[in-house]
Formats: sequence, structure tokens, C-alpha cells
Amino acid sequence: MSRRFPSLMHRGGDRQVEQFRASKGAKGNKMMGKPVFLLDVVGRKSGQSRPVALMLVRRGDDLIVTGSFGGNPKAPNWYENLLAAGEAHVEVGSERWAVDFHQLEEGSEREQCWKLLCDAYPDFASYQELTDRRLPVALLCRKAG
Repeated sequence: MSRRFPSLMHRGGDRQVEQFRASKGAKGNKMMGKPVFLLDVVGRKSGQSRPVALMLVRRGDDLIVTGSFGGNPKAPNWYENLLAAGEAHVEVGSERWAVDFHQLEEGSEREQCWKLLCDAYPDFASYQELTDRRLPVALLCRKAG
């Protein structure tokens, strides 16, 4: 399968991150008309912080993410980095905090979170139809302390 959206997350991504941070989330806080947050995760190969803007989907105090990559056959680098690191930092508006990563493999919790993702951003369901892989779903949970 070809890369359907080859540069969706990269096009203007650095500029969006800079704008988001400079304005403490007042600008650069939307993508395709939907709210976003910043995920800062350490690269598994580079060891450097790799910020990316992602769709903001909440379940209570947790943030839900999916490694959709626009329906491409492999997960995006940020997701692979998060899987390897097991932790990251997020910025929502002017707030920043540390999170633990919890991938949801099976069951009702995963299905509930997938539904919340698709309700907030219906294109996720379309991306699932574009690929043979099951799109991963994970929770970002605020670290205690």
C-alpha cells in the first residue's frame, strides 16, 4: 500500500511546535480544525527529544493516542519512540506534565478509547480502512508526583 498522507505530520510540524510553545498553546493549537497537544518523546535512535503535535482526545485525565500515520502500513516514528521509551511529556495549552505510556492491546477499554478517538476525529476510522495493520491505541497517563 502506498503512503497516502506522506507528510501530513511533518509539513509545518516544526513551525507549529514553535508557534504552540511561543504562545503557550494559544496559537498552533489546531490541526485540520481540531484541537492538538504536543507530545515530547525521546527518539529511540537519536536520544534527542522529538516533539510532535497530535490530536487532543481525552478520557478523563488521560490522553488517548493512536499511531495511525494516515493509514500507512507502519506506525509513525513518534509512536515507535513512545513504545520504546514508555514515558514522555505532554503540553496541553500552557500546561506541561510527564506521562506514562500504556498501550491497549485488546478488550473493552481499547474499544472504548478507539470509539472516543473516532468520535473526536472520524478520519481515524478511514485510516484504519486504508491499512492491514490494526492501528495501535494507547493512553498517556499523568505521572504521580
